[in-house]
Amino acid sequence: MSFETLKLDLSGGILTITINREDKLNALSQQTIKDLDGAFQKVYDETEIKGVILTGAGEKAFVAGADITEFKELNYMNGRKFAEDGQEVFAKIENCPKPVIAAIKGFALGGGCELAMACHIRVAGSEAKFGQPEVNLGIIPGYGGTQRLPMLVGKAKAMEIILTGEMITAENALKIGLVNHVVPKEEVIIKAEEILNKILNKAGLAVSQAIECINAFYKDGDGYQTEANAFGNCCKTEDFNEGVSAFIDKRKPSFKGK
Repeated sequence: MSFETLKLDLSGGILTITINREDKLNALSQQTIKDLDGAFQKVYDETEIKGVILTGAGEKAFVAGADITEFKELNYMNGRKFAEDGQEVFAKIENCPKPVIAAIKGFALGGGCELAMACHIRVAGSEAKFGQPEVNLGIIPGYGGTQRLPMLVGKAKAMEIILTGEMITAENALKIGLVNHVVPKEEVIIKAEEILNKILNKAGLAVSQAIECINAFYKDGDGYQTEANAFGNCCKTEDFNEGVSAFIDKRKPSFKGK
């Protein structure tokens, strides 16, 4: 399966999805949103894909924002649909049962920052810049930014970032909890692969259940029952029996994803 605005590469169970619009600083066009939807459906459906690295082509930008040329015809009705379509795809990423890591070089602004926040973990190059500059265009973040940013950095800091529209550095993003790691830009993919490989050595079903439970709080305001249900689900798996047996036998577990 090929996509007009994405490059996909599968190696060792890791699918690297590269937004391939370098001449546009990887801006999110509506075609890109559709392609991301299709690519992540592939992630959901194909068992050989164990985890995802999401990145942007080139050194200048992860995603510099939405494609502003598509904004000219927006009004209330199609503007709302524009936001809902993006929110749906970003929710698919956030709720993906397989770990998704954003590998961020350069600008992650507007829709790009929102896309990074939809991923489970974020690794940024030291030169990366983040921001939600939508107020400079007379709009607001529409792909979930007003919701995910407060979850990650707290209400007060999210208010400041969104209302001023100012960019923040990678180091500041790390300090406030917007990103997990900051490394030299040439090590961004390496670090993302390192983290993902650690995760992929764990019990895949348990990882999927943990992702669902962590997200449950933000969906429902109370994820305790989801956690209890997921804990029970894990207890009936072969991986659970293998993990416990390996611990008792003092050996490394061999998980099968069953």
